[in-house]
Amino acid sequence: MTPPVENISLPDDKFLTLRVVPMPGDLNPSGDVFGGWIMSMVDIAGAIPANRRAKSRVATVAVNSFVFKQPVSVGDLVSFYARVVATGRTSVTVDVEVYAERGHANPFVVKVTEAKLTYVAMDEKGGKRPIPAE
Repeated sequence: MTPPVENISLPDDKFLTLRVVPMPGDLNPSGDVFGGWIMSMVDIAGAIPANRRAKSRVATVAVNSFVFKQPVSVGDLVSFYARVVATGRTSVTVDVEVYAERGHANPFVVKVTEAKLTYVAMDEKGGKRPIPAE
């Protein structure tokens, strides 16, 4: 596999939240990883900093944007970088960037997905709760 022109490096200024290798069971009939699999991993990755910021459990309330830039394949090492970009009274908005490391003889990195999700802080009874000040 030849590296694409847009070969980049993994970000060193962002927080690595999740890293996973998709398996054959994660493929669609075209041989690419299901978009829904990627979306679920993005949701998991985004919930981690949202949970830390809210200091409670959180629930996804919105997928504000989601862009698939390149397909993901079996064997790619997929890295999810997430960071809080806004905090409201009860909600946290998180940006997630997804990169795939490809190739064994000539490894290279491509950005495959970017998304913005909003989570709401939840209390023990499942209701909204205010997010504490930092």
